[in-house]
Amino acid sequence: MKPLSLLLALALGLGTAVSAGPAVIECWFVEDAGGGRLAKRPAALLLRQGPGGLPPRPDLDPELYLKVHDPAGALQAAFRRYPRNAPAPHCEMSRYVPLLASANWAKGLTPDQSCPRAVDGTWLMVSMSSPVFSLSILLRPQSEPQREPALVTIATAVLTVLTHTPTTRIQLGQDALLDLSFAYMPPTPEATTSLAPGPPPFGLEWRRQHQGKGHLLLAATPGLGEQMPAAQEGAVAFAAWDDNEPWGPWTGNGTLWLPAVRPFQEGAYLATIHLPYLQGQVTLELAVQKPPKVSLMPAPLVWAAPGEAPPELLCLVSHFYPSEGLEVEWELRGGPEGSFQKAKGQRWLSALHHHSDGSVSLSGHLQPPPVTSAQHGARYACRVHHPSLPALGRSAEVTLEVAGLSGPSLEDGVGLFLSAFLLLGLFKALGWAAAYLSTSKESKKKAQ
Repeated sequence: MKPLSLLLALALGLGTAVSAGPAVIECWFVEDAGGGRLAKRPAALLLRQGPGGLPPRPDLDPELYLKVHDPAGALQAAFRRYPRNAPAPHCEMSRYVPLLASANWAKGLTPDQSCPRAVDGTWLMVSMSSPVFSLSILLRPQSEPQREPALVTIATAVLTVLTHTPTTRIQLGQDALLDLSFAYMPPTPEATTSLAPGPPPFGLEWRRQHQGKGHLLLAATPGLGEQMPAAQEGAVAFAAWDDNEPWGPWTGNGTLWLPAVRPFQEGAYLATIHLPYLQGQVTLELAVQKPPKVSLMPAPLVWAAPGEAPPELLCLVSHFYPSEGLEVEWELRGGPEGSFQKAKGQRWLSALHHHSDGSVSLSGHLQPPPVTSAQHGARYACRVHHPSLPALGRSAEVTLEVAGLSGPSLEDGVGLFLSAFLLLGLFKALGWAAAYLSTSKESKKKAQ
């Protein structure tokens, strides 16, 4: 009975895995049309087949209707985590030519300078991007389309490079973790048997592009012992195969860790996996941010007589990043015209002040117009909007007191009570002192 239950659980698990995620991904096949132009044709990736059989696609070239064989399961695993309500990923496909690694540090991956016969034939590179993941797949299609019953081309996923953090927003000064995983299956059985058992050597490369400049952060070839460029900015990568199966498929990890990120480290990060004669690359975006602190001066009260203008209000917006996207609004809450209105008066912003950690500060100024007695108790508020803040932003406020209209408050009553109590105590002390002095004088007269 126990083996039967295990088989049932396994069957249910496989059924759940196979049924998860979309069945078909629509793509564009991009190719050179000459004259510096690109041509696009529709294509599709069939990830799984429903009970009704293979859906026919007469609108597609059979060579671009690809039924994907995914031995490592990396593509299926990525889509199992894809939210149902998320938009479909953007997918592009192009032809790929196996090449030797161009970087000097990766030369050890290809000691033979000629490509082996195992990588001959047609190759396709598929790139998918979405807010959920970004991935790159090298597909090895069969030479001829198959009829089963619709015309379709079987293609094997040989190398898959995947990240689940295509866009990472990190607080200024905190550590950043950029996810990267990959999977590899040798393209042919001959390629498998010609290699030593176990996963092949690989190279990992992380580069950053910011404002048009490229910068090598980290390079590694685990197990080869090659001379590597020194890692920059304290970057550390978890570069290793996850398993050691003799003939594959294999999965690996290349996640990058950056300590205490600074503003200059934001930008596009290119993660490349180098295998002998094959490369796969994904792009990640790292954005650095820090929410502003907001305070308003003078606080908590601002005084003015009827017909006079209150003193200038100063809204301090401090230690935020980036400087772009900041908005400062002035509001008048309460008063005769309702609970909320845009504050009137002259307003301006100061220049940016730069701090050593890369954050910036500025101040917003408001010179309110003369007030009326009806505005007594209204509140001036400074509201700040910034990409690092929620939609409502962050605000600070002060209360307007119009002279001659404020009655005694609870604090005033407590102060008067304490003053009266102290005065009463003082009077009693003086009375005791006078009585003591008079008693002393009488005692001296009697003694004489």
